[in-house]
Amino acid sequence: MPIENQRDTVRDLTAFVAVARELSFTRAAAKLGVSQSALSYTIKSLEERLGVRLLTRTTRSVGLTEAGERLLGTAGLHLDGIEQALAGLSAFRGRPAGTVRIASSDHAAATVLGPVLARLLPSYPDVTVELVVDNAKTDIVTERCDAGVRLGEHLAHDMIAVRISPDQQMAVVATPTYLDQHGRPQTPDDLINLNCLAFRLETHGNIYAWEFEKDGKEVAVRPKGQIVCNDPDQITRFCLSGLGLACMQESYFPDALADGRLERVLEDWCPTFTGYYLYYPSRRQPTPAFTLILNALRREVT
Repeated sequence: MPIENQRDTVRDLTAFVAVARELSFTRAAAKLGVSQSALSYTIKSLEERLGVRLLTRTTRSVGLTEAGERLLGTAGLHLDGIEQALAGLSAFRGRPAGTVRIASSDHAAATVLGPVLARLLPSYPDVTVELVVDNAKTDIVTERCDAGVRLGEHLAHDMIAVRISPDQQMAVVATPTYLDQHGRPQTPDDLINLNCLAFRLETHGNIYAWEFEKDGKEVAVRPKGQIVCNDPDQITRFCLSGLGLACMQESYFPDALADGRLERVLEDWCPTFTGYYLYYPSRRQPTPAFTLILNALRREVT
């Protein structure tokens, strides 16, 4: 095949993979920096050259045909390998460069990744980090992320995991005014008479049960109250307004505890648990940019 045709094929396959992964000509065109009409022409030309339909199109959606799914599985993998190989060449430039894509919960992004990246990135202007903030269990392979950040007990299988934060501890908190009016619980059983702000998990849609442990005794309390919310930051705001008690990682409200706006109760019932890990596929060769960020995060627990 002439070199010109090879170049056209690689360009067209890159365009197809972008549309197939986004399932949208609009988003794919924006990602590739081309017009929708030019992208549509490229896909049509590729289909005509191959003699098969790769995409199904309607006025509202884009889908993959069986042939398209097969091509995505092979071409996408090879294009990812080419992209990774090119990113790895930054080692010969003397300074790390390239994009690192990380999936993380909002809490880990704010308390672990954010502070480290704020200190690190100004010294490495050629490194870009794309954070995919998602409290569900993101499949980092499917989402084409280089790594993910999750709590230790939620690690994916068949991954290399690196500890990047100390152990965490849950905290039950409320405003002093609320506790003065309604009483301070001495045991988890006392929570039944108090207004507990419930957190609904995004992964399964269940309400998070408040888990306690003391002297080998484990107790789980299903919170009951006037608020159920899937946003921990909003629960913190409700708690600060004096509406009731919240039970979350203590790192959600260090300032409010320090200045007395919130008071901690049942501390001797709140166990510690494994902190955050950064995990990534063992088969993927880390780029210099990824290694730079990994080492910076690892130093947080040394």
